[in-house]
Amino acid sequence: MNLSLTGKTAVVCGSTQGIGYASAVELALLGAHVTLLARNEEKLKAAINSLDTQQGQKHQYRVADFANPEQVKTVIDAYLEEFPDVHILVNNTGGPAGGPLIDAQLDEFTKTFAAHLLNNQILAQAVVPSMKRLGYGRIVNIISTSVKQPIVGLGVSNTIRGAVAQWAKTLSLEIAPFGITVNNVLPGYTRTARLDAVLTMRAGAQEKSREEIEAQMQAEIPSRRFAEPEEVAAAVAFLCTPAAASINGINVPVDGGKTGGL
Repeated sequence: MNLSLTGKTAVVCGSTQGIGYASAVELALLGAHVTLLARNEEKLKAAINSLDTQQGQKHQYRVADFANPEQVKTVIDAYLEEFPDVHILVNNTGGPAGGPLIDAQLDEFTKTFAAHLLNNQILAQAVVPSMKRLGYGRIVNIISTSVKQPIVGLGVSNTIRGAVAQWAKTLSLEIAPFGITVNNVLPGYTRTARLDAVLTMRAGAQEKSREEIEAQMQAEIPSRRFAEPEEVAAAVAFLCTPAAASINGINVPVDGGKTGGL
């Protein structure tokens, strides 16, 4: 099985913590040159210094705030002028605050749509020409199991993540002839800052302790535990390898079996 990414270049978004950072670590371990893209430069510097560096590997970072799509476009365009070969794009950014859908303000939808779908489109348009020229491309979108089964209390997130999944499926059909795949990894409950926020929100709403909420949520998972970011990252990294060349246009839940459908 060919899992080597030696000589490949990967751009990984939201990569200073959680699943994004874990994905960058895995891609580096497989031999890729990794470019981190996130908004906090101090965290970016720390993340870069922690990545595995084998002979010939060169890792770097760029600063961009996903709340500002125009800035993301400026940054990726400037990067490609200097480093035109990109084989892998991992789209990832934090989700919006929770709450019932009926209470959501209109700007919550527009901000989330821009942060997720518009930035994905900007980045894909920027790197796909390179992938076509190289004859190798992997686009992996880290979304959520909510695209298969909506999560109560995350109304805006459910809505926009569903749109991103449809975007990805459509794109996968268009660019597959060029040796490029587009897939979605759907994390379930994973030990990240996002999960911390959900635990706090639910504890307040239900007037229970975080420990009670955590036990309640874990009881809903067949594996009876939350996933670790590294476990989700393993799925992301595999989809980026040559071995995954014929896996295209799919959703891969990494959720301990919680999603209630195939």
